[in-house]
Amino acid sequence: MSSSDPTGRKAVAAVWRIDSARIIGALTRYTGDFALAEDLAQEALAEALVTWPREGVPNNPAGWLLTVGRRRAIDAFRRRSARDEKYAALAHHLPEGGALTGATEPGPAPDDVLWDPDQIDDDTLALMFTSCHPVLSREAGVALTLRVIGGLTSDEIARAFLVPTATVQARITRAKKTLGAANVPFEVPPVAERPARLAQVLSVVYLIFTEGSSASSGDEVMRLDLAGEAQRLARILSRLMPEEPEVHSLLALLELTAARFPARRGPDGETILLEDQDRRRWDRSAIARGRAALAKATDAGRGYGYYGLQAAIAECHALAASVEDTDWDRIVVLYDGLGRLAPSPVVDLNRAVAISMARGPAAALPIVDELAAGDAFKDSHQLPGVRGELLRRLGRLDEARAEFETAVRLCGNERERSVLTRKLDALVTPGN
Repeated sequence: MSSSDPTGRKAVAAVWRIDSARIIGALTRYTGDFALAEDLAQEALAEALVTWPREGVPNNPAGWLLTVGRRRAIDAFRRRSARDEKYAALAHHLPEGGALTGATEPGPAPDDVLWDPDQIDDDTLALMFTSCHPVLSREAGVALTLRVIGGLTSDEIARAFLVPTATVQARITRAKKTLGAANVPFEVPPVAERPARLAQVLSVVYLIFTEGSSASSGDEVMRLDLAGEAQRLARILSRLMPEEPEVHSLLALLELTAARFPARRGPDGETILLEDQDRRRWDRSAIARGRAALAKATDAGRGYGYYGLQAAIAECHALAASVEDTDWDRIVVLYDGLGRLAPSPVVDLNRAVAISMARGPAAALPIVDELAAGDAFKDSHQLPGVRGELLRRLGRLDEARAEFETAVRLCGNERERSVLTRKLDALVTPGN
């Protein structure tokens, strides 16, 4: 294979995206140092980018990366004379010659298995809990999760959230330093601590998906790669923690929401609103997966939680043949429950939309007016966009125009702004 052959580089990218979490998790378990393990994995990745295009892809690519990472760990421990004992223990696990070449022997004996298959899930789960630890800010948790679990580069994360690469790198660096300073252990937390820790993990995955499904800025309404990463993380969690109903609820919400993605964009990338979508383009397999996940959550018998209520709302949309056939009364009830469980202005605004569909715009406008009197949406296009639509349906076109003009001015996403502009242009004042 020539040095210019891209096959090796493509293989590196594919293996890294699939196995990076397991590799980093195993290295963390071996070294006891999360930050060091992530650095070692990155060094192994860099070596693969040089070696594989030149010498060919090894038979066991993930094993190659892990072995190189462990070799680099040995080198690091050798430089730290105080850690000779750990260096010897790590060196014992390498096959003959591995400390020099990073290679593995054909057909390794049981003692030479690169990681214990029974430990992989625990390592991945521990890694996810570590990267989403409560000592980290939400922004740092998102960046670190996408880096170590999703296998995204700093450039990819920066592009996804429209921030400079240096900002992402700084967040990741601070996160690793914070974890080290806090002496956060690399482990699945004790049972008593899991509910609070799990909530942070689910929150990070949910935030990643939310940004992917409705981009806050830029010229695309969605970032499918980002939303896809969140779905993948949710699937990992559902396999690793099958007893947790909110894990299945989150997966259900993500699947049912993503099922509508194919119909949300037109041929030129323009946004297509729910009422105008061709529901034949909705992903029926994703709907089936989402409903199955929601059923698992329901079977736990604890009632719907935060993600379960949202998933149930998404299921109402998925089962309806049209906007008119949607069970809006049930959606209002579900939003009532969500408002009691996790009150927020966003929930209130969505509940108002559902009420307008179930009972008419006049019933919803007082709720929106009350929200407008507060500061929660002062810099957001969402509230004036909803209020403008309600006023349009009530025939108060001059007021609707003012709201849509505000929404257009505040909207940071070009595709959504074009939708609002079309609504504004479509207003016809009587007498004109």
